[in-house]
Amino acid sequence: MAKVKVLVEGYARKSGNIYEATCSTVLIEDAGKRIIVDPGCNEALLLSALKKEGLSPNDIDLIFLSHYHVDHILNIRLFPGKDVLDGNTIYRGDKELFFEGKIPGTNIEIIETPGHTHEHATLLVKTEKGVIAVAEDLWWWEDGKQKTDKKTLLSLKDLYAKDKKALLKSRKLILKKADFIIPGHGKMFKVEK
Repeated sequence: MAKVKVLVEGYARKSGNIYEATCSTVLIEDAGKRIIVDPGCNEALLLSALKKEGLSPNDIDLIFLSHYHVDHILNIRLFPGKDVLDGNTIYRGDKELFFEGKIPGTNIEIIETPGHTHEHATLLVKTEKGVIAVAEDLWWWEDGKQKTDKKTLLSLKDLYAKDKKALLKSRKLILKKADFIIPGHGKMFKVEK
């Protein structure tokens, strides 16, 4: 069974005219691979979290990006030479290798979840606790104002959403498949069934 650990709990908050945000950064261990999902943009938090796990960037095998917003990808520079994946492509230096369905060599399912951005993807990870969806910005909250009842989860406004109809469809799909969800900015939560 795979293991999932939230290394950095994502946050988004305003302080005067300054906006502070970094995403949830997740470590997945499956089939002998260590995968970082969305390395975020707060370098100190990420390095400290890795150190607490007895790891360094060199111990990571690959990086998965849910989408390309800077608050999710800036720390990618801490992992030079590592394979970088999105929903259907492995980027290895100047080469692009295409794949479908699962992260190659693992049991981690990739689901296209457009809405927040067109390329947004969610990972479904089978663990001893149940299926954990690393859903990133399918759901996110400012200032810790998180509510996780089903009605709120389906109606939660996303000011940055590129396609609100696709976002709703993606949210419904992940709510059906997941037992737990890790949002882009907020705490992991259990899905009401």
